[in-house]
Amino acid sequence: MDPIPKESLTGALRRDSVKKNVAAIHVSGKLSLLQRKLSNVLLLNAYDTLVTQGSHRIDARTLCLMIGYNSNDTETLKTALRGLAETVAEWDMLDEKGRQEWGVSALLSYAKLKDGICEYAYSPALAEKLHDPKVFALINLNIQRQFTGGHALALYENCFRFVNTGSTGWWELEVFRRLMGVDGSDYYKSYKQLNAKVIKPAVAEVNKVSDILVEPEVRKMGRSVSHIRFKIKRNPQLAMMNIDDGEGVRSGVVYTRLRELGVSDRLARQWIGQHGEDHVAQKIAFVDAQPGVKSPARYLSAALKEGFGAESETISPVLGDRAAKLKKVQELVAARSPTQRDADRRLFLNGLSEAGLRADFEAHGWMSALNAEAIFGFWEELEPGAFEG
Repeated sequence: MDPIPKESLTGALRRDSVKKNVAAIHVSGKLSLLQRKLSNVLLLNAYDTLVTQGSHRIDARTLCLMIGYNSNDTETLKTALRGLAETVAEWDMLDEKGRQEWGVSALLSYAKLKDGICEYAYSPALAEKLHDPKVFALINLNIQRQFTGGHALALYENCFRFVNTGSTGWWELEVFRRLMGVDGSDYYKSYKQLNAKVIKPAVAEVNKVSDILVEPEVRKMGRSVSHIRFKIKRNPQLAMMNIDDGEGVRSGVVYTRLRELGVSDRLARQWIGQHGEDHVAQKIAFVDAQPGVKSPARYLSAALKEGFGAESETISPVLGDRAAKLKKVQELVAARSPTQRDADRRLFLNGLSEAGLRADFEAHGWMSALNAEAIFGFWEELEPGAFEG
């Protein structure tokens, strides 16, 4: 999930006063850990076209990979999808004019699996709410894959959107039980049991595996706990935990080429997270090899969605080799000193006689599609045997 890209889309803080001022969607029911991860991946996959497309598609194997479910057990996936379609999402918030709005919708309006593809849709009303940056915080899928407890992931999701404000604000205990999916259990009506079995383990896991640190505080009415809130701050150990927040992806050759083709930062990281760098590089090479492509980004999007240039096609060995060479070029460039890099660029540029080729290299550097073969030859001369094996 990584990686799948991390971007904080912050909701309004529910403050200490009685007035409710929170923009959030509460999901009823008791989602399993698998279902909760699945719902986040499906949303990330659909996010850029939530309000413009009626349905969305994702390769089922990719879907399983992104949620950390390494299995061909489609029955379990069907059960998880069925659970999302049977789960109710409810919102109760103020609109931009300060008017109260309440709504309810199934979390998914439908889902189907066919020919290895998962197709699904949201209701128009829910899609609009999920796409509103005041409502939802997209979760870093690299982080969510590390959770082993459903309560911990639920706590993380409900705290993360308040990371920039430092606190969730006070939740009534019954609201908190509902957010954790334990509101229907008599066992958890006791705060002692709720704290021992839900709060403490969830807090410990969030603080251990995620990019935030949470600390619970309670407020009592008489002798009974009536409200709970969580203080939140960034986890300074994030870098040590080796959780990629997007910078690792951005430093790669594939991300660089995607941006040069006009793909947005969000979409570039999303494609790499979903399909993997090697697969995206193969599709880029396929698009580069097609003559007369007016919009490479659109063509590439279609290639990824519809499977153009699949590895089984005749051209794929050539394209795979080309993608590998492009990656090797990036590694060779990275190993040079800044002075050497400048000299390398000037030397290569001086060898280009055509204005169009020079312009393409100036625009795209060592990822220039028009100069690919010349670039490979240049580096082969500079570093003999660099592309062998």
